[in-house]
Amino acid sequence: MFGWIIKRDLLLAMRRQSDVLTTLFFFIIVVSLFPLSVGPEMNMLRTMAPGVVWVAALLASMLSLGRMFSNDYLDGTLEQMLLSPQSLSLLVLGKALAHWLVTGVPLVLMAPILGIQYDLPAEALYVLTTTLLLGTPVLSLIGSIGAALTLGLRGGGVLVSLLVLPLYIPVLIFGAGAVEANMAGVGFNAHLSLIGAFLLVSLVFAPWATASSLRVSLE
Repeated sequence: MFGWIIKRDLLLAMRRQSDVLTTLFFFIIVVSLFPLSVGPEMNMLRTMAPGVVWVAALLASMLSLGRMFSNDYLDGTLEQMLLSPQSLSLLVLGKALAHWLVTGVPLVLMAPILGIQYDLPAEALYVLTTTLLLGTPVLSLIGSIGAALTLGLRGGGVLVSLLVLPLYIPVLIFGAGAVEANMAGVGFNAHLSLIGAFLLVSLVFAPWATASSLRVSLE
């Protein structure tokens, strides 16, 4: 059932490629506009690059949170998932993983290319990619909680932002901080360890919290 959920969501995403491309294009446009507005001052670009890329990734990830459960809610698939004998937390984990594969992985792959605009050295690009690889799954897992809590509510997109944005801030700080530490010649392993800890905690608690939120939203 876990594999079926992932395969199904990936297939639906391929049939609605506009939703996937919207998230990716938003990320590319936001990251690319900053060098044009700031100018060719390389020191300033290198300084602001980690924060810009991470904020753009965070906002791009939030764009697709409203669609994580809404289509299943409208066609009745979500109710069938709740009635199935399978663990709802495991099904939620599969949907969060599919969401990351569709939205997070393209951002991770594009980040090193976009980082060249900011004249980031090769090692800084590697650290940036690593932090996004560890941090974007956290965004999907935490975002699933907000998407479940606001399911079926009018103006749910705004409520999702208000709910999950404060929880995203630690990942944003340590993700951008790791790249800044690398460029400053300081050890960045502590930042990566903390992001990894956030990922492990999210893997344990986010599916359970999302499953509970779905049950409440559907009652």
